[in-house]
Amino acid sequence: MEMENGGISSQKWSFKGNELLVKSSEITIRGILNKLMDNLDPKDSRPTIPLGNGDPSAFPCFRTAPEAEKAISDALYSAKFNGYPSTVGILPARKAIAEHLSHDLQYKLSPDDVYLTSGCTQSIEVILTVLARPNANILLPRPGYPYYEARAIFSDVEFRYFDLLPEKNWEVDLDAVISLADENTVGMVIINPGNPCGNVYKYEHLKKVAETAKKLGILVIADEVYYHLAFGSNPFVPMGVFGSIAPVITVGSISKRWIVPGWRLGWLVTNDPNGILKKHGVVDSIVGFLNISSDPATFIQGAITQIFEQTNEDFFLKIINILRETADACYNKIKEIPCFTCPSKPEGAMYAMVRLDLSLLEDIEDDLDFCLKLVKEESVIVIPGLAVGIKNWLRITFAVEPSSLDDGMSRIKAFCQRHAKKP
Repeated sequence: MEMENGGISSQKWSFKGNELLVKSSEITIRGILNKLMDNLDPKDSRPTIPLGNGDPSAFPCFRTAPEAEKAISDALYSAKFNGYPSTVGILPARKAIAEHLSHDLQYKLSPDDVYLTSGCTQSIEVILTVLARPNANILLPRPGYPYYEARAIFSDVEFRYFDLLPEKNWEVDLDAVISLADENTVGMVIINPGNPCGNVYKYEHLKKVAETAKKLGILVIADEVYYHLAFGSNPFVPMGVFGSIAPVITVGSISKRWIVPGWRLGWLVTNDPNGILKKHGVVDSIVGFLNISSDPATFIQGAITQIFEQTNEDFFLKIINILRETADACYNKIKEIPCFTCPSKPEGAMYAMVRLDLSLLEDIEDDLDFCLKLVKEESVIVIPGLAVGIKNWLRITFAVEPSSLDDGMSRIKAFCQRHAKKP
């Protein structure tokens, strides 16, 4: 082995980093947020206003329920949940989740329909890996949640976009879904309440989605991590209601409804009264994946029954009322900014999608340039539309302290006035 300048010069190494990891991570919300955070001006003494990601847990008004905190403490100090859980999750937790989600269905879920995961993120990882096969493709909403694309890239599953229609409160373009599908299409994703659009789908529309899936012979992946966070005219309807029309895989967690994304307890649920998923090997594949992956912390699993049973309804009402207040405030502030257009007032989740009119601005190339300059000049973070699939839009999070939202939107307005084209 030749040595030059104290180092190895001629040695050949047979390994290299996985380029798919780099490629897929670049299009995630985390990847974009890191890029924006790097552009903060350290000389700006004002607090940074985080209108980018959906984690309101840092704000006092969004603190989780005391009953949930006590449930975690009780589970931890019981010393009953210090060991490894079973592959699919401990039975009491799966039973509790089955009963909890069955309240909104016309049939009862079994604990065997429930699989516990490390947050909803791992549930997405599970189902996209399970559905991966040569030439498989999956249909994803645009705009949508970019982790589906990132995970599809890593699992070598082709993804095809169907549009959500802003003029119809972000309903699915079902004609596009039909035109995109072929014999290799394995499923379609529905996010309800909507991230990033803040919409809540009506019963009739969700039924049409299920009927379309049946016609195409595909399953529906229902992302319901924001379940019951609906504060407009449309009540939340779980996609599982239509499980007898087409098989539905529901992914969800306690992260958003209890405001505890760091607790990392999620679930994957099979809504399939006709047994289609089991017949086609999907259930066995889910278990197979979980056999070779990590689990949510056992004491968190041990706490879930108490969390469900003892959380006071007043907690949920408080959260809904705050979100309604901040959604209204955000929407009204958006209307004051000439280069912004919000097609409809948010009715659920934690976000508003805003169309950016670049023709009214100077020195702004696109949505990413807008966000980079905004964070540099105003220490306000919003997500560019390119991160969720549509260019020259913005995703603004309103799940923050009302005073912080007011400050953040005022800074955005000042930024837009400063960069407005001169007459």
